[in-house]
Amino acid sequence: MRHIVILGNGISGITAAREIRKHSDDQITVISSETDHFYSRTALMYIYMGHLEYHHTKPYEDWFWAKNRIALVRQSVESIDFAQKEVYWEKGSLHYDVLVLAVGSKPNFFGWPGQELAGVQGLYGIPDLERMEAATKGIKQAVVVGGGLIGIELCEMLLSRGIHVTFLVREKSFWNSVLPDGESALASRHIREHHVDLRTNTELQEILGDGTGRVRAVVTTAGEELPAQFVGVAVGVRPNIDLLKETPLETDRGILVNQYLETNLPDVYAIGDCVQHRTPPTGRKALEQIWYTGRIMGETVAQTILGHRTAYQPGVFFNSAKFFDIEYQTYGLAPAHLRDHSHLRTFYWEHADGRKAMRFYYKADDQVIVGVNTVGIRQRQAVWTQWITDHRTIQYVLEHLPQANFDPEFYKQHEADILASFNAANPENTVRLKARKGLFSWLSEQMS
Repeated sequence: MRHIVILGNGISGITAAREIRKHSDDQITVISSETDHFYSRTALMYIYMGHLEYHHTKPYEDWFWAKNRIALVRQSVESIDFAQKEVYWEKGSLHYDVLVLAVGSKPNFFGWPGQELAGVQGLYGIPDLERMEAATKGIKQAVVVGGGLIGIELCEMLLSRGIHVTFLVREKSFWNSVLPDGESALASRHIREHHVDLRTNTELQEILGDGTGRVRAVVTTAGEELPAQFVGVAVGVRPNIDLLKETPLETDRGILVNQYLETNLPDVYAIGDCVQHRTPPTGRKALEQIWYTGRIMGETVAQTILGHRTAYQPGVFFNSAKFFDIEYQTYGLAPAHLRDHSHLRTFYWEHADGRKAMRFYYKADDQVIVGVNTVGIRQRQAVWTQWITDHRTIQYVLEHLPQANFDPEFYKQHEADILASFNAANPENTVRLKARKGLFSWLSEQMS
């Protein structure tokens, strides 16, 4: 019987453990220093806001692990002897036959003066949430640095406690490095409508203390001093690989793996946020720190460990988020700017209320759809995945757009307005809306 040791109890490591257990009697041990049990990181903000309690975020009851013979060890690993296949922590060690590194990522800090002060932190896991809970009791002002998804979550969390938030974004509008100008401007307006003091083209220069080791203010690169008793740092994450850098394991920005999630060392695999793909799958980045890709990697590596060597295939890219009350989804190739994608064209539609929008990406030569952004209008992932996989044209997609709509039955539909806008911009290539079909009709077509 092999001993399979998994470092990390996030979605990647736990998925791997469960998949291996389903099909083998191998001994499985999961080591994590963060929490006793697996929980949903995506729910952290809802714990802080009072919508959930910690135990609500655990997908499995505490008895699940012993029943399924998955041993849990709460320890902080200090070193790994890859030659002897031994994992060490302060007062103990484990021998492994197979090692799966699922050590995740950690928030970026860039050496700002004062970043070590109490009340300055990122948000990644339960320990961060506990620190934030303590640091924000009774405060009135906070600054959030960085214009991504964690940044806007921090803003919403702090506002729920009545804390005034100043949001520092270095781009000209919110998340403009990922969102095109239209969607970014829409999100920026919505953020300000929620009484966030959004400062664009603004960066952090220094964090000032109060003389007791706590933060009292920040200074921007424009020289402005902003009072703050809490500073949330949300300028991205990086693979949590400091422990592994001076070892025989090959790393760059992350742990280098091939298409089978194998490292350069025998019987050592890496999955999740800590991974850097040597040859990324088509349409994917070398580092891709998304919840569902971590889950897919866990499923994939389990198959290989079980003797069915399987390549990592994440499929058509997708992601989703919320900007306060507005939902955002993206599928396929949807770059913020086309300067490096001269072969692409886009069609952008925005509703008059400024809260809904769709942007369609397609090839200039054959009109084939490659991606979409949708804001405030929910879409069906299965339909968009099929359209992109089948190389449907922009005309076909617009004609059949109601099939992708996932909003509730009594929501107002906007497909006719979208088509009218496209036809006005492309009078030489008029498209007409096909009769609406339900999801079951569409699925029946795909299966026939």
